[in-house]
Amino acid sequence: MRFQIPQFIDVEDKIFGPLTLKQFIYVAGGISIAVVGVVFFGLFFGLLLASPIVILAFALAFYRINNRPFVHTLESAFKYATKDKLYIWRKDETEKPAEESAGGKYSSLVVPNLSESKLKDMNWELDVKKKENEILEKSSK
Repeated sequence: MRFQIPQFIDVEDKIFGPLTLKQFIYVAGGISIAVVGVVFFGLFFGLLLASPIVILAFALAFYRINNRPFVHTLESAFKYATKDKLYIWRKDETEKPAEESAGGKYSSLVVPNLSESKLKDMNWELDVKKKENEILEKSSK
């Protein structure tokens, strides 16, 4: 049984002709505010007041900055304007458990005392095993 795998899931569906639902809402909202402005304030003042809103609506619907919608840019600008700009780093003071601060974890380790002759013996054994491995590799080829 074959199943269809959805593709292009990051592309929004075109619902209203060539417009997506978001684009349609932005454009319809901007145009409706312009119409209300013209009706209440007259043609000149209505268009004067509504033109920035219509431009913003079309920018929200169609304009992209760095391949991201304009609404993300506005959101980032708003967050930047409202948050603190100065950040002073302060180290968080966390209390350590008593056994870690006293070195309880490492106090029970025993380090063996190795004499110089013992180290030489171990080195010689490792060298012999290394040479044996080299000989075995050559003979197997």
